[in-house]
Amino acid sequence: MLKQHLQFKLSQKLSPQQIQLMKLIQLPTQAFEQRLKQELEENPALESGKEETETIEDEYDDLYDNDTEKIEAEDINIDEYLSDDEVPDYRTQANNYSADDDEKSIPYAAGTSFHQHLMTQLNTVYLDDKDWAIAEFLIGSVDESGYIRRPITDIMDDLAFTQNVFAEEADIIKVLNLVQELDPPGVAARSLEECLIIQLSRKEQTPAIELAIQILEKSFDQFTKKHYKKLLQKHNITENELKEAISEIEKLNPKPGGSYAGNTRIIEHIVPDFSIKITDGELELTLNGRNAPELHVSRQYNNMLEGYKNSKTKSKSQKDTVFFIKQKLDAAKWFIDAIKQRQQTLYVTMSAIMNYQKEYFLTGDERKLRPMILKDIADTIGMDVSTVSRVANSKYVDTPYGTKLVKEYFSESMKNEQGEDVSTKEIKKILENVISEEEKRKPLTDDKLAAILKEKGYPIARRTVAKYREQLNIPVARLRKQI
Repeated sequence: MLKQHLQFKLSQKLSPQQIQLMKLIQLPTQAFEQRLKQELEENPALESGKEETETIEDEYDDLYDNDTEKIEAEDINIDEYLSDDEVPDYRTQANNYSADDDEKSIPYAAGTSFHQHLMTQLNTVYLDDKDWAIAEFLIGSVDESGYIRRPITDIMDDLAFTQNVFAEEADIIKVLNLVQELDPPGVAARSLEECLIIQLSRKEQTPAIELAIQILEKSFDQFTKKHYKKLLQKHNITENELKEAISEIEKLNPKPGGSYAGNTRIIEHIVPDFSIKITDGELELTLNGRNAPELHVSRQYNNMLEGYKNSKTKSKSQKDTVFFIKQKLDAAKWFIDAIKQRQQTLYVTMSAIMNYQKEYFLTGDERKLRPMILKDIADTIGMDVSTVSRVANSKYVDTPYGTKLVKEYFSESMKNEQGEDVSTKEIKKILENVISEEEKRKPLTDDKLAAILKEKGYPIARRTVAKYREQLNIPVARLRKQI
């Protein structure tokens, strides 16, 4: 049996301008500045600096009205202006922004590859060809944390098959010991235990350091599990001696390669997108002025338009040139609106967040952070949740209490015993305070922490306490134990 039916499907398609605006909103100050700089370099119709442009716009509009060959919207390749390579703009005016426009460069720390750092040191050591090949291969096997995780037998096989270097296990270990003498101390260790022992062995030997080495060599498992009573008995030492030895171990670096994150030391300078200050007891919000550079249309391009308008005979090449200029100016006109809307969206969104968390920004007390989700701010400013998310996830705000990512002020809520909504951040702060004040000889278990929070008016389950504790990077009670 043949059935016929109608199906209606509702779909929504973003316009190119909306897509462009979403991209612009998501860009933090540095990236936004770079996009504009790139457009200045690629779009010959743009120049930076101040210039009176009212005449240019009037003449352009007049030409547009009088020219019989008007360019319709569909004739302009909008996709060209939405690509990552082109973000046209032609003039903005800074208004109510901070005065930090002059710093245009993004500073970076000079970087050195971790492996280059090790190879540079190796160049100062005399080795024959075979040992050099082994040492170079070992350095190439060091991971980002500074360890060699692969078994020596695997390295021996790889040397034979890939480097045509045939070495015994003892030969490799001999060269490994040499590589382990390089800086940073502990590099090329095969385990955490070996890494810590290498670092201790390079220190001036004191009774505390000698005891620390003994503990790591003979009682590493008991040390990691903080079985202090067993350590006292096994090594026949006092609590003070154990405390001094542990203190020496805690000074060591468990990840020697950690300062070379990603194998290259590159430190990016964060430029805050907003600034919040307290003036006469009131909060004052400013948007970084680098979000509003001053640009203008090239005078040369305006003269081209004037020349075309006044020309009695219009050649095809002239028409093609004017067509190109009009495309750029049309794109610039609607893009300038996107930039203004971006500035307004950023300011309105951050202003709503600041007012929502007014008590916190006035005091800096994290316990006064209100529960706040994206929808709360979206409803306040009458915008979409995705728009607020783009602002929160990529923007930094400079406050009297430090520079923070805006999304850090968002948190879910739960009800206390009085039925009031409280921020999970508030609960985490209280949990953190309780743990910091606990008796370190007898740290509080998650059950006891849950009981204490309940007494304070926050009835949460033990598993929730465990989740919050892990999010705060606080270890379990057994690992917090001290002597």
